[in-house]
Amino acid sequence: MAQIRFENLTKSFWIKGERKVIADNLNLILPEGKSLALLGRNGAGKSTLLQIIAGTLRPDHGRVVAEGTMSWPVGLAASFHRDLTGAENVRFIARIYGVDCDDLVAFVEEFAELGKSFYMPMRSYSSGMRARLTFGASMGIRFDTYLVDEVTAVGDKAFKRKSRAVFADRMKLSSAIMVTHSMKQVREFCNAGLVLEKGEMRYFEDLEEAIAVHEAMLA
Repeated sequence: MAQIRFENLTKSFWIKGERKVIADNLNLILPEGKSLALLGRNGAGKSTLLQIIAGTLRPDHGRVVAEGTMSWPVGLAASFHRDLTGAENVRFIARIYGVDCDDLVAFVEEFAELGKSFYMPMRSYSSGMRARLTFGASMGIRFDTYLVDEVTAVGDKAFKRKSRAVFADRMKLSSAIMVTHSMKQVREFCNAGLVLEKGEMRYFEDLEEAIAVHEAMLA
């Protein structure tokens, strides 16, 4: 993973008259070369933080400074347009990231296993189909850092196996920040941890320590 810095990062929402804090003046440098598990209880703001890191959501104050190339939050279909077909979305993504359109379309069509639906508007897709397409599109582009939100849980056993295999292959040369409820996946793909709680985030060099702190919070 290329270095990522949080500088005075602040983000909150108003929910039913109450201010919910996701990041409270966060200052932290994430070390290079680590794949990080982003842990925290439901509603802590892990997915929101991934979107801020990706640049698809603006913070209230402060900024995230990232070196190297970074994926959109894999597993979130917000980057894709409902009225375009799967193939058209993939071509659009290819142009944005400056990769060969035909190569990316061919990779995603084979990987996602959507059949004729690949050439139908995404509004007709189930959530599982959308996840297959977005995961395939992100894996078809080489990023320095992959932002991953509960993604290798999609599809039947064979598809999950294929997803884990391609993700493991990408991790040989890249790193990730991963949000998942599966500690098995955390241990498989990550080598350090972050715990997000009440707007504060702590970095743990020792992944098992991060998991222990996370599980103690949930208990």
